[in-house]
Amino acid sequence: MTFNEILDMLRGIIYTTGVFHFSFKLVIMWAIGSFFIYLAIVKNYEPLLLLPIGFGIFIVNFPLVPLMGWTHGHGELLRIFYHYGLEWEVIPCVIFLGLGAMTDFGPLIANPKTLLIGAGAQLGVFITFSGTVLAGFTLKEAASVGIIGGADGPTTVYLTQHLAPQLLGPNALAAYSYMAMVPLIQPGIMRLLTTKEERRIRMRQLRPVSKQEKILFPLVTSAIIALLVPSVIPLMGMFMLGNLMKESGVVGRLTETAQGSLMNIVTIFLGISVGATMHADKFLSWKPLLIFGLGLIDFAVCTAGGILTVKAMNLFLKEKINPLIGSAGVSAVPMAARVSQVEGMREDKTNFLLMHAMGPNLAGVIGSAAAAGMFIAMFD
Repeated sequence: MTFNEILDMLRGIIYTTGVFHFSFKLVIMWAIGSFFIYLAIVKNYEPLLLLPIGFGIFIVNFPLVPLMGWTHGHGELLRIFYHYGLEWEVIPCVIFLGLGAMTDFGPLIANPKTLLIGAGAQLGVFITFSGTVLAGFTLKEAASVGIIGGADGPTTVYLTQHLAPQLLGPNALAAYSYMAMVPLIQPGIMRLLTTKEERRIRMRQLRPVSKQEKILFPLVTSAIIALLVPSVIPLMGMFMLGNLMKESGVVGRLTETAQGSLMNIVTIFLGISVGATMHADKFLSWKPLLIFGLGLIDFAVCTAGGILTVKAMNLFLKEKINPLIGSAGVSAVPMAARVSQVEGMREDKTNFLLMHAMGPNLAGVIGSAAAAGMFIAMFD
């Protein structure tokens, strides 16, 4: 081998490193990824999701990394996770199976009026949809951005993959970010829209719910959703299946798997796949950055919508509802319900709102899925 051939070989090796493909945009994305890792580790904000998302953002924004492309017709590692998990819409549905297996619909069954609160909390979804269209997004893109306010990550992923897959990364990141920041965003809105007297309203203890009712609920709800919004039955059907497994008490091993190991596996794949879509060339443009601002407004209006719905209901109810549980109408389960409990105890340390707040919290899951189904029926 001649000296020139050796130099050419060394030059080729050097140019296969990322050093000569560096750009400042990548540094920005490293900082964004590191920020989400910081929120997960130091602030403990939704660490099960923000840690893999942050790492996905960080690692995919190095030059020439074989992670999100195609090599000789074969998908690279994270591209495989993304293709089979998100493009085929498998991961959101499996996550809903696990959530259903961890859910107790007792508070919602005991107080079905809270379904109205969950519906009212979707106000921001439709307001943001209208504003997003005016901001220059297409109708499909606006629908996928509007659903962020429901604070339901899997539903956001599911709807975005249907209508605007090019926005999957920023939409999912915004949805999970605001879910993580529920304790920071909601309390100020809750105090602004309620009086001291309203925050001190005591609610009667919920009635006991029988096992038969809990078994019938997922079956009846699945039938209603399948008839009215069939496009979201892949999500809600799996959600209700997980709940039926739990409440039946006869498939303990399946329930334990859905709650534990299966949920953990798909959460890893979801987080790193979403993060891996956030490449600098796609993310650092006006649309993804605007989505974060619109998503915050969306979430704030959804929170307000739930509270105002309770205040409107109280005009007609003999037994008043504490408006603080209205903020739980967004479907960040169970964090939003816990925020209602904390804010209630600020005014009265003996007033326990958690179980009352779980009703609208679970209604919000159904409400956000119904809103997503409407958008799919309108635009898909």
